[in-house]
Amino acid sequence: MAEACVGGSFLSAFLQVLFDRMASPQVWGFFKGQKLDDGLLKDLKGTMRSVNKLLNDAEEKQIADSEVKDWLDDLKDAVYEADDFFDEIAYEAMRLEVEAGFRTSTDQGASFLSSFSPFNKVKEKMVAKLEEISRTLERLLKRNGVLGLKEVSGQKESTQKLPTTSLTEDSFFYGREDDQETIVKLLLSPDANGKTVGAIPIVGMGGVGKTTLSQFVLNDSRVQKAFDLKAWVCVSVDFDVHKLTKDILMEVGSQNCDAKTLNGLHQELEGKLKGKKVLLVLDDVWSSDQSRWDFLLKPFKSVAAGSKLIVTTRNENIVPAMHRAIPRNQNKESSPSPISIHRLMGLTEDFCWILFKEHAFNGEDPREHPDLQGISRQIASKCKGLPLAAKTLGRLLCFERNAEKWEEILESHIWESPNDEIIPALQLSYYYLPPHLKRCFAFCSIYPKDYRFLKEDLVRLWLAEGLVQPKGCKEIVKLGEEYFDDLLSRSLFQRSRCNESVFVMHDLINDLAKVVSGEFSFTLVGNYSSKISGRVRHLSYATTDYDALDKFEGIDKAQVLRTFLPFSHRRSSRVDSKVQYDLLPTFMRLRVLSLAPYQNVVQLHDSIGRLKHLRYLDLTATPLKKLPEFVCSFYNLQTLLLDSCMCLVELPNSIGNLKNLLFLILHWTAIQSLPESIVNLSNLHTLVLSECKNLTELPANMGKLTKLERLTDFFVGKQSGSGIEDLGKLQNLQGELRIWNLQNVLPSQDGETAKLLDKQRLKELELRWAGDTEDSQHERRVLEKLKPHKDVKRLSIIGFGGTRFPDWVGSSSFPKIVFLKLKGCKYCTSLPPLGQLVSLKELRIEAFDLIDVVCPELFGNGESKIRILGFEDMKEWREWNSDGVAFPLLQLLQIRRCPELRGALPGHLPALKELCIDRCPLLMASLPRAPTIRQMELFDTSRSVQLTKYQSGMLSLMVQKFYSQNSPLQGIEHIGVSTTLDKIEVHCCDSLMLFQPKSFPNLEILHIWDSPHLESLVDLNTSSLSVSSLHIQSLSFPNLSELCVGHCSKLKSLPQGGFDTLPLLQN
Repeated sequence: MAEACVGGSFLSAFLQVLFDRMASPQVWGFFKGQKLDDGLLKDLKGTMRSVNKLLNDAEEKQIADSEVKDWLDDLKDAVYEADDFFDEIAYEAMRLEVEAGFRTSTDQGASFLSSFSPFNKVKEKMVAKLEEISRTLERLLKRNGVLGLKEVSGQKESTQKLPTTSLTEDSFFYGREDDQETIVKLLLSPDANGKTVGAIPIVGMGGVGKTTLSQFVLNDSRVQKAFDLKAWVCVSVDFDVHKLTKDILMEVGSQNCDAKTLNGLHQELEGKLKGKKVLLVLDDVWSSDQSRWDFLLKPFKSVAAGSKLIVTTRNENIVPAMHRAIPRNQNKESSPSPISIHRLMGLTEDFCWILFKEHAFNGEDPREHPDLQGISRQIASKCKGLPLAAKTLGRLLCFERNAEKWEEILESHIWESPNDEIIPALQLSYYYLPPHLKRCFAFCSIYPKDYRFLKEDLVRLWLAEGLVQPKGCKEIVKLGEEYFDDLLSRSLFQRSRCNESVFVMHDLINDLAKVVSGEFSFTLVGNYSSKISGRVRHLSYATTDYDALDKFEGIDKAQVLRTFLPFSHRRSSRVDSKVQYDLLPTFMRLRVLSLAPYQNVVQLHDSIGRLKHLRYLDLTATPLKKLPEFVCSFYNLQTLLLDSCMCLVELPNSIGNLKNLLFLILHWTAIQSLPESIVNLSNLHTLVLSECKNLTELPANMGKLTKLERLTDFFVGKQSGSGIEDLGKLQNLQGELRIWNLQNVLPSQDGETAKLLDKQRLKELELRWAGDTEDSQHERRVLEKLKPHKDVKRLSIIGFGGTRFPDWVGSSSFPKIVFLKLKGCKYCTSLPPLGQLVSLKELRIEAFDLIDVVCPELFGNGESKIRILGFEDMKEWREWNSDGVAFPLLQLLQIRRCPELRGALPGHLPALKELCIDRCPLLMASLPRAPTIRQMELFDTSRSVQLTKYQSGMLSLMVQKFYSQNSPLQGIEHIGVSTTLDKIEVHCCDSLMLFQPKSFPNLEILHIWDSPHLESLVDLNTSSLSVSSLHIQSLSFPNLSELCVGHCSKLKSLPQGGFDTLPLLQN
């Protein structure tokens, strides 16, 4: 991106797509075959080029000039029409290619034109359409003079904005105290990462308060005292090194820099900075140009250690360039550690409200305006934590006390007015995007507010809409992912706070996308479909329990619709059958169609087969039993989503016709086999077969799918289907892979043909055998050759029939493994030593029938880094010998169904938070000393298990099925006074006799079920007890004579039915 320039018009990228289409063999074949004057095509290109030169000027002027905006909308509509026209030609050529058996490009053109005889009405109609498109573009071009548009070649100079200063002109600074303190501490801390200058990037979306925060940090008294020189420079879009160097010099005391060359400025600046502890703030940085960064920071090589650089930016992509440019401390030889980015999030709703009211009420008490107070909170809530939005909306309403006006503002899109401050702040994030990103961003207007989406889902939609075009040899899916990452780094997308793999658009950014999309995108809310424009290309809506046909009334006029996309937060919905039978087939230009998750779509109607331009078909969670054969005539189809179609048992035999198919998702279907033609999907990128319980074999020759990058499951065939050698031909696999039925690898083969060692991008690998082994030595040889690449992070070996593991399992050659699961290896007599897996954090050992002792060698001597450890279904395991092994980081320990285990567990687990012991009837031990434990579950443990004071920090305790009168459950009272324990559940414990809740003053939930020998439940009569839930069921206490419950303010009810099960209860 050229930082000093506008990224380019939205439509310029669209026009480039058309230029590429017009140069394709299919289009030229059509013109040649029809004996048409190619001058018509040349004239159209010329007109488009002339229009293209006006776009940058028009895109800027449309903000304030509605006539220019209308002109751009007319042009966009015409370009869509042209795109549809050339897509029609491309589709017909593709159809003939499939039906005629892959002719050459020239033959394609000849075959295509043969379908158009000189008297063919279809041909005449298409020629007339092309002429109409040309006339429309020429007419728009002639309006240039009236609108005053200027031709601009290349990029256009940016609109200047007011520079920022280090003065905190906004005295209202709320909710940022923690952020300020964090950054101040970083500034004052010594740097240990090998740099002379420590860097602190503050990254966040436009308007979140990065500039204000950095101003307060710079003016902090501690910071003022800590640095010899401090400089604040507003960089903005134009990363002019000469100008920035002058600005820095002026900040540190130079008087006259205007006449000096850049070299002279650098020499002067280096002299000023030499030996000084410097703090430089570069505000609003956009450039990631490495050469510019290197040149700017050259003079800083002589500053004193402890100098710091603060950079505020919306574009996280600048950080690597900045990091590389920062001068290194020559005394440090080690590589510098990565820079820690401070991501600035939005204000809380309360702080945003405080900020808004300070501006909106101009210091007045909001209670003096009761008719405005409620509305104002709603407006502040709409700001979603953006200080800039709160300030702008507040100032907009500052001198307005009319409640109706406030209501109007509440319901309006304030940024649609060019006079609103929020518009430039957010629109800059859009207008400085490259053209291809503008189209991708604008498409996101289809998302409802606060909708959470996945990266791969959005990329698939972009591809379907033609928003990502091939560049050189770069793979198109990868290109789409890069576009997504670029928008994410510019803070136009945000990671969900609860799940880093899920993304969301801030409401203000979402509205910005809707503004730039205009009438071409429509989100149906309620029953307002009558407001839809005939130009709408993209339609989205929220599903209800039942979507009747009248919900879509008026949508039928949008005959040029490309996207029909429901969004649902429901598990199931139903739709009027007429929507599928009558409405959808009228949208002949649809590229994206979703019927997910309608539960009454049991089949696709034949009329859907008319939608030949479909590129994306989502039938997720519908009850389809099979796909109709006509789906295989959707030759443009790229994405077919059948996730959770649990009734789906088969795919059409001709699915191999879908030469453009990239994504086929069959997760959780009832598919029993895949058609043989699937190996003809030469462009297939993703095939998801996870949880297909009925699938046991893949067609032969799966190795032909050489472009496949994601294959979740591979089934090794026995006498038919794909063999292990086919897996070896899939060289580009990445992500996760499960290999099933490894017992079918023939004795004449071994695992080496899978070539797992070469698959560097595979991060999760699961190796599975099924059934009983006939040759344990052969299985060991197979596993020996299935050694994965050293970069694998998660490894599972399940059902292995050998007696011991090959040496690579657990070797130091796997430095990145964080998860290891060994399960069902019932003939193994020993466990592999795993102490050399330096990154291992989670270990699962399950169903080893012959293991009776777990030795220290499993973990290696010294301190283990394991955080999660689980043992399950170990029939013969008797002893855990942990001598010489420490578990300082272990947080979760689970031991389930180990009937012979006895003796001691590791004695000291200082980091343990959760402990589960389930059905280990012979285990007789004191539980580990675990001062940090928070949750403990003891199930079906019939020997004595002693709780101690080391469990006093628990939050939750569950004891279930503890039988044995001779060895009673000891120690609940031995925990001592626990101020943290808030939940105790005791189920089916016939050995429990005494329970004293007084030791647990913060207990909130107490469940006691089926404990017939409980004699005393004492001292509930305490004002400090905070029990809010008390369940006493099936107790039948024959000896319980007194139950005291008093001063429990949170206790809402006693057991239903009273105390009928307590026959001796007197008090």
